[in-house]
Amino acid sequence: MQTVSFNSESTGLAAPSWTVGDLRIHRVDEVPLPPPTGRWLLPDATAQVVARHDWLRPDFADPSGVLRLASHSFAFSIGGLRVLVDTGIGNGKTRANPAWHDLRTDYLQRLTDAGFPPDSIDLVILTHLHTDHVGWNTRKAAGAWVPTFPNARYLTSRTEREFWAGYAMDEARAQMFRDSVQPVEDAGLLDLVHLPDEGHEVVPGLRLLPTPGHTPGHLAVQLTDQGATALITGDCIHHPVQLPEPDIGSCVDIDPVRSETTRRSLLASLAGTGTLVLGTHFPPPTAGHVDGTPAGGYRLTPVPGSGPTARG
Repeated sequence: MQTVSFNSESTGLAAPSWTVGDLRIHRVDEVPLPPPTGRWLLPDATAQVVARHDWLRPDFADPSGVLRLASHSFAFSIGGLRVLVDTGIGNGKTRANPAWHDLRTDYLQRLTDAGFPPDSIDLVILTHLHTDHVGWNTRKAAGAWVPTFPNARYLTSRTEREFWAGYAMDEARAQMFRDSVQPVEDAGLLDLVHLPDEGHEVVPGLRLLPTPGHTPGHLAVQLTDQGATALITGDCIHHPVQLPEPDIGSCVDIDPVRSETTRRSLLASLAGTGTLVLGTHFPPPTAGHVDGTPAGGYRLTPVPGSGPTARG
């Protein structure tokens, strides 16, 4: 059992949030990911590569070039819905990755402190169905895994779910589906949506964009309000090092070529627009604007979050 808790030193803020028009987007921390994660996840992001981009340190890499990564969710209210994007690793789950195995974190208390107690969530958006994005879909109650957000619909891409339905899973992935996906399906709470090239509008101002490659049905979440825009990346961009080095892919990309193509196209569409990019695994300060050009390279200009304010 691993008891893990964030503190002000590791996060910078107890409950950081960002405003986009009249929307407020809250980061709900789960755990910082251990230093070996970067070497495993993005093996081509070597210390030599990181050293080429001074702006990555100290926030996004340590002085020796080791990448910093984190697991967190984003919560916001829009169009009458209280929304949570991705649900992290979860507590008490049997996992092959020792850093994720049998965690005990205060994630649900952090979510509540941000103004989003579990029973108040209307919609859970899953960018894709990987272990570290679906874990808090469920919690253990009376010896069984039950939906953590019983009043919510859970939403993901139809392409995503159908891909995994036909995939020859190893036991570790099958275990994740048994404890974190199937209980939601069995409760009749999982909705699948088709994502055309232009995306799918859930409610005005909330659009799901297809960003395939990391997984076939991967999606990003776009928010717009009062002329301002934000984008929650999921895993189409794992770390800011992939902005100046978009050819760096993840060791768990299902389709590495498509993943790079998606990343390059997305970065080109974001550069210079003022869109607030919120990285699902970006460590604090987590958010920023994409600046630069394909020829000269992109970078993330950080936009730190503010402290606790009005809820919801």
